[in-house]
Amino acid sequence: MTAATFGGLMDHPFAPELLIEEIGAVRLVTLNRPEAMNATNEALHGALIGVWRHLAADPDARAVVLTGAGRAFSAGGDMEHFVELWNDPASRQKEIEGAGQLLREILAFPLPLVAAVNGPAVGLGCNLAASSDVVLIAESAFLQDPHVGVGLTAADGGAPTWPLLMGMLRAKEYLLTSKRIPAATAVELGLATRMVPDADLLAEAVKVAERLAAQPPQAIQSTKRALNMHLERAISGVIEYALSEEFKSFDTSEHQALVTSFLERSKQKSAASA
Repeated sequence: MTAATFGGLMDHPFAPELLIEEIGAVRLVTLNRPEAMNATNEALHGALIGVWRHLAADPDARAVVLTGAGRAFSAGGDMEHFVELWNDPASRQKEIEGAGQLLREILAFPLPLVAAVNGPAVGLGCNLAASSDVVLIAESAFLQDPHVGVGLTAADGGAPTWPLLMGMLRAKEYLLTSKRIPAATAVELGLATRMVPDADLLAEAVKVAERLAAQPPQAIQSTKRALNMHLERAISGVIEYALSEEFKSFDTSEHQALVTSFLERSKQKSAASA
């Protein structure tokens, strides 16, 4: 069963980067760049910023499931897009500001949000998942925030929110080393709610969302709002500093060398498999 056949596809302004399906009062949102493991280029990043207010304005929606097309939830930032930002400071500033806006939009989103982490959730993808209200993770999936490992400040989620979710020392270990976090460990740390067999993930996420959608709307939305105030207060000031430093990171020789090396290895693998 694929996301594209789970419910009825809806018309919306964020296609083709996002698919939105109607399953009763639940909206299934699918990141739709499977050929790039749902890595976020400029178009997908913009769609992710704008989709939350669109969903909140849907009078029949009561809960949302977020997942990825293909074998990944999201591989994070598109490395080739990083290269585009090196010599385009205006676009880079727009993207950096957008990263902060995206986190704030998710935290302000009134409807219950269930992340169905169907595969690797890396960088921005990891923090999209961890900012959700319920996080179901497939047994084969993993989380990772590799910002530091590619020479960037961990700004858009990890540094601002992880200490509140898992504690400061654990957040430091995983952010400063860029270590992968297997599904079971993600649950133990508090970055995921529970682990689900791969084949059951999407159906279980929709089931949870339907349960949330059946709750009294004012009560569930106001309770979510009260809970997210803890996160909003925790990130205040931190995210502004971290995003400013991430902007500077793009100019460092270490970051540019790491990205260049990654892209060269990817091209070699593609050529070898052709």
